[in-house]
Amino acid sequence: MQVIDTKHIDSALDFDSLITAMQQGFALDFGMPKRNVYELDSNSASHDAFAVLPAWNEQVIGVKAFTYFPNNGEAGFDSLYSKIMLFSREHGEPLALVDGTRITLWRTASVSALASRYLSRENSKHLVFFGSGNLAQYMVRAHLAVRDFKRVTLVARNKLKVAALQRRLQHAFPDVEFVIGQSTQEIIYSADVISCATGSAKPLFDGNWLKAGTHIDLIGNHHSEHRECDTTTITRSRVYVDSKANVLAEAGELLIPIAQGVFSEQDVCAELADLAKVNTIARFNETDITVFKSVGTALSDLIAAYKVYTQTTCKMTN
Repeated sequence: MQVIDTKHIDSALDFDSLITAMQQGFALDFGMPKRNVYELDSNSASHDAFAVLPAWNEQVIGVKAFTYFPNNGEAGFDSLYSKIMLFSREHGEPLALVDGTRITLWRTASVSALASRYLSRENSKHLVFFGSGNLAQYMVRAHLAVRDFKRVTLVARNKLKVAALQRRLQHAFPDVEFVIGQSTQEIIYSADVISCATGSAKPLFDGNWLKAGTHIDLIGNHHSEHRECDTTTITRSRVYVDSKANVLAEAGELLIPIAQGVFSEQDVCAELADLAKVNTIARFNETDITVFKSVGTALSDLIAAYKVYTQTTCKMTN
């Protein structure tokens, strides 16, 4: 059984091929029970949690386990630790133990980019990205892999981290203009795509500021009482999700409007698997506002981890 660390993951993956693998994996038959997230102390405001995510397809079985301790930074630890165990679908023998923390970064960004390929306008030129954490660079790189953005506005509370992110991205993509901005009506209205990867408990912008044709990508929140966008954004939009079972159990972006009586489960247009099976632009017109809400799926972990496993195995046998 192989033990695959972050170095092997980064050398095995690129966004073009991983996004393609995600499309192929979500389009085929798979099993994916609802993920189980356990709050470790319901009396605490820390939201410390442990989660288990199983999935399988014709090639492989996988289970991801992770811990999420959002206040870990104060003690010098990461907020998330994760491992993915892969088993052969044919005989059930263990194949690999893969670093799930790094896989999470790659697969989260790839899923958002795949959804954007279906839902954002093909002529999108301005990306507004909220966040400066570990996911930020992966998210921006993945979105740049599917749309020819000329300008990327970075919005984040931590000035030092967002400045460092801007420098790294500008060096990597010299033909794209990277600027640091704020969540203002002018900036939001100018966006073609808005991607949010924050820990914010409250909406990051006013939904009335959105122009026709904008695509919004929401991946930062996993709490039923929190949300990265407001109710206006949801009611103005055609809404898509990575998994109905997971999103409708965890995501305040939809659960709060549902509780308000202005949105329902039936208003969700489709899951990512539905989009991947058709595998073409899903926009009805150039003026629809679209939202993609993702809380993470075991299938995306499985696809990314198995891709790394096959790439690593191939290199070892050559």
